[in-house]
Amino acid sequence: MPSGTHAQVIGAGLAGCEAAWQLVQRGISVRLTDMKPQRRTPAHHSDGFAELVCSNSLRSDSWFSAVGLLKEEMRQLGSLILLAADACAVPAGGALAVDREKFSAYVTDALRGHPLIEIEQREVDVAPPPPCVIATGPLTSDALAQDIAALPGMRALYFFDAAAPVVTLESLDMDKVYRLDRYGKGGGDGDYFNCPMNREEYEVFYQALTGAECATVHGFEEDRLFEGCMPVESIARRGPLTLAHGPMKPVGLPDPRTGRLPYAVVQLRQDDAAATLYNLVGFQTRLKFGEQKRVFGMIPGLANAEFARYGVMHRNTFLHSPGALDATYQFISRLGVYFAGQMTGVEGYVESAASGLVAGLSLARTLKGLPPVDFTGRTAIGALARYVSTPNADFQPMHINFGLMDPLDKRVLGKRARYEALANRAFDVIEAIRCNT
Repeated sequence: MPSGTHAQVIGAGLAGCEAAWQLVQRGISVRLTDMKPQRRTPAHHSDGFAELVCSNSLRSDSWFSAVGLLKEEMRQLGSLILLAADACAVPAGGALAVDREKFSAYVTDALRGHPLIEIEQREVDVAPPPPCVIATGPLTSDALAQDIAALPGMRALYFFDAAAPVVTLESLDMDKVYRLDRYGKGGGDGDYFNCPMNREEYEVFYQALTGAECATVHGFEEDRLFEGCMPVESIARRGPLTLAHGPMKPVGLPDPRTGRLPYAVVQLRQDDAAATLYNLVGFQTRLKFGEQKRVFGMIPGLANAEFARYGVMHRNTFLHSPGALDATYQFISRLGVYFAGQMTGVEGYVESAASGLVAGLSLARTLKGLPPVDFTGRTAIGALARYVSTPNADFQPMHINFGLMDPLDKRVLGKRARYEALANRAFDVIEAIRCNT
């Protein structure tokens, strides 16, 4: 592929926006093509870029978690998504959560206002020629998905995931809920509202949830659910205590009014900077809207809840990337074509943005006639890219985790000390990359 100073990025989700940003930061002009507002999927709610559809949380911000390390690596490499997230953060204990609308506006303004970026609003149904980054996400249109799947060495798979409902703060019954972060990790009175249940309340709720009517999802198969976004009603059907030991576990959340742990707890996390909206943590669902209001209204404190957004389920398409993509997310059979985001088989907002960072950075270096960056398995960014590109017959979407990274050269006792050693080693690699890119 001849070198040049122009590239196309298809898709303005987190991965596409990050890829575009990395390209223009290195002097490559970009045509950023997005199908909104011409066409939206059922999961989209606005016309802005980098829209968060399932949750407002980017998960743990601690370096002692794999996703926290991944975020810090991206910060050090000038990630637009992390710049936006830090600027639009809302209280969430030890996690990084954002005001969705402000976050999207921040990213949209940054890209629309950049002199090297041209915005094109149309739906793409054929894979473009190189140089390009395809980051159309798990909700890629049927026509484009079929065209991509027909490329040599490529095939598409799919799974289903869901989004949790969001309620207004003013509609909560404050006599029934209390503020507290698990194990008191947050600041002040706590960043989460907790809706406690005794055993009787839990059992009645469980029966109502497992008997509620679900919305019809075209092509839905129960065994094609992704564990990280499992609908709450599907979790419940695995057994009467799966919720109490899962998303509703009360551990670390004693009710300050009684001093005792409830039998189960539903947590609400702030969804906007104004603290007027809260989402039900772990309550992704495909229940019909009327059923959501009825069943979730049984949760103490939510009897009169006003739903600003109901939960929805959608089908996600991803590629069987091993053998088709290399560790820079480049399509092996068509050099100069890169893929990024959840369609590559990375799972999660942060992981999607990280793949966009690698794809954009790698394409920019290719266009400048420079060798690709080797992130190695010593970084979270590199370990994730290696997972996606390493042959694996049972390939499934994956969150970042320390198990994907190269082990330490010597044994380090204690989990925290081991994770700190992994992080420090990763930062050394990232610093060297930052100084040379």
